[in-house]
Amino acid sequence: MNLLMCPVCRKQLELTDKTWRCENNHSYDVAKQGYVNLHVVQHKHSKNPGDTPESVQARRAFLSAGHYAPLQQAVVEKIKALHIEHLLDIGCGEGYYTDAMQSEVMQCIGVDIAKNAVQVAAKLNKEVTWVVGTGATLPVMDQSIDLCSSLFSPIPKEEILRVLKPKAYLMVVTPAPQHLYAMREALFEEVQAHDPHKFVHQLEDAFELLEEHVIAAPMLLSQQELKHLIAMTPYAYKAKAERRNDLEAKERYALNAQFQLFIFQKK
Repeated sequence: MNLLMCPVCRKQLELTDKTWRCENNHSYDVAKQGYVNLHVVQHKHSKNPGDTPESVQARRAFLSAGHYAPLQQAVVEKIKALHIEHLLDIGCGEGYYTDAMQSEVMQCIGVDIAKNAVQVAAKLNKEVTWVVGTGATLPVMDQSIDLCSSLFSPIPKEEILRVLKPKAYLMVVTPAPQHLYAMREALFEEVQAHDPHKFVHQLEDAFELLEEHVIAAPMLLSQQELKHLIAMTPYAYKAKAERRNDLEAKERYALNAQFQLFIFQKK
């Protein structure tokens, strides 16, 4: 079942010989890495939007070492329990979570605005439909998705409502209040606890909150792992160089990751 939508005319795309094409003959070739670019130039606000190549490589190295495996496992268990057929992962990045999600669903689409991230993701799992695209125009058909997931990514509410089937689900993962608190204390003079419930207030008119869970992942990081973690977060460019250098000089670093997982249902 083809769920992809042409970003120009919004008609359904069909795949023939490694080219996605709509009835108006707009066409999009599958790249040799195995993804399709549906982020058309008229929707772009910068030449290379999304994460930098350095951030993507740091994230791949850090996540593949298993530090956030408790979250990956929790996400997979929730998807399994909901009996999902068609899943759209918004902001899939380099694919660590999307790859694991795919085994529990019939069809899995991973979309991200960063082409360099999707290029890396596409090498992970050929069963996922990997797409370069924007949340402002999610490249899937109306009411075609059973679950949208957004892990540490934007939540384009109106577009999510458009693509979800009636009574379908939205999974949001965001930092819990104490997420990486010690690291943030080391990098910044003032640190505020994260407020995960701001998303609940934004969504409450259109979604019912079914579940919420806090998932903890205590870590003991090597110096290189700590550098990868800093490089994959916005803290890499927000922190003062002096504070970042002091932290990165540590050979061993104990740290707690803490995630808030929400399951919503479309009203």
